[in-house]
Amino acid sequence: MRDLVLLVILGWIFVQAFRRPWIGILGWTWLSIMNPHQLSWALRDMPFAAAVGGATLIGLFATKDRRDYSQSREGITLMLFMAWMCITLPFSMLFDDSFDLWKRVMKIDLMILVAMVLLHSKRHMMLLTWVLVISIGFFGVKGGAFTVLTGGSYKVWGPENTYIEGNNEVALAIVMTIPLMRFLQMQMTAKWAKTTMTVCMVLMAMAALGSHSRGALLAIAAMALVLWWRGKNKVVGAVVMVVVAVALLSVMPAEWWERMNTIKTYQQDESAMGRINAWGMAWNLAKSNFFGGGFYIWTAPIFVIYGPDPLNVHAAHSIYFMVMGEQGFVGLFLFLTLFTMVWFTGGYLRKQGRKQPETQWLSDLGGMLQVSLAGYAVGGAFLSLSYWDFPYNLLILAVLGRRWLDRKEWLKEKAEPVVYWPDFLKKRFQKKNRAPLLP
Repeated sequence: MRDLVLLVILGWIFVQAFRRPWIGILGWTWLSIMNPHQLSWALRDMPFAAAVGGATLIGLFATKDRRDYSQSREGITLMLFMAWMCITLPFSMLFDDSFDLWKRVMKIDLMILVAMVLLHSKRHMMLLTWVLVISIGFFGVKGGAFTVLTGGSYKVWGPENTYIEGNNEVALAIVMTIPLMRFLQMQMTAKWAKTTMTVCMVLMAMAALGSHSRGALLAIAAMALVLWWRGKNKVVGAVVMVVVAVALLSVMPAEWWERMNTIKTYQQDESAMGRINAWGMAWNLAKSNFFGGGFYIWTAPIFVIYGPDPLNVHAAHSIYFMVMGEQGFVGLFLFLTLFTMVWFTGGYLRKQGRKQPETQWLSDLGGMLQVSLAGYAVGGAFLSLSYWDFPYNLLILAVLGRRWLDRKEWLKEKAEPVVYWPDFLKKRFQKKNRAPLLP
């Protein structure tokens, strides 16, 4: 039954992608971030993402819907980063393996660019945010409940055969999603909806802690610091954060505390020292090779040449050193420039959006995008998620938000009431005066 329902949903998205390619983009994002077919029995190996992506690209040129080909500094920088990865590909030390991952990264980045062409309205931005929240929230809420019921004695893991399969990776994904959930909550008016979202955010935080990821703990701390710094009443904010932290941490078992304490004694931790050795290898390789080593360089033969300890082979476990080793210093510069731009665009939205009541939601969005990026910047320092889709979707939201604000789109879009999903389902088949899906 599960497979049949999923097949019907994906079939509908595939058909709609030809006529309304923005629906295809949302479907692609859902498939790419959540990988719902991995939860089925018989559909796991079906190329749904390729089918929906192909239909969306056809729809891009066939649709009569609005398309926006204007360029932003983020879009241009992303294209430069893609071009650089194409330049470095022939110089890859392990070309066959590198070529496979290069194709995957190019597909992801291409669809990010397509999304910035097809999505433009407030409705699109809200829907994209909901897709991201639901995609990660499904695993986070479930993982949080599991952590509470088991007392944190077992690790929370991500979906198999995805970027976030590992406990560390899914923890960062969950942490980065919490600010987006808070943004959606800030747009809600119904008390039951706000309460439900609060419960979900608490469970998400519990899931991140239940992953036993030290990087996730640091990412949560970084996001909390940003929120506290921006709070109007810092004393009250600090007290609330301490109370919430004590309540959440009191659930965690002794083995969790022992693992977190290894942050202080990382010199004695084999995993931590392996990461530091991998960072040293990336630094040595980038200094010796202008174009980097290409994808999949974290292997024994390359560590023998560039590793400080040639026998301690370890994955990069850092978005920064991963890009440095694979794409060289030029690639790292483009990568850092890209997300620095997204950070400042989020800040622009946060400040400019509060000037008009109609754009206050963009101020909320910009602030929460920055909080999410703070989690990525800190947590990503210890994880290999440089090419993962989610952060690039934050880029999409930032770019679309600035376009919407600068062009005064709130003066052009027809004012219609906000409708939550349950009400929307009741009115779905009304032919006239249908309210937009803005959860």
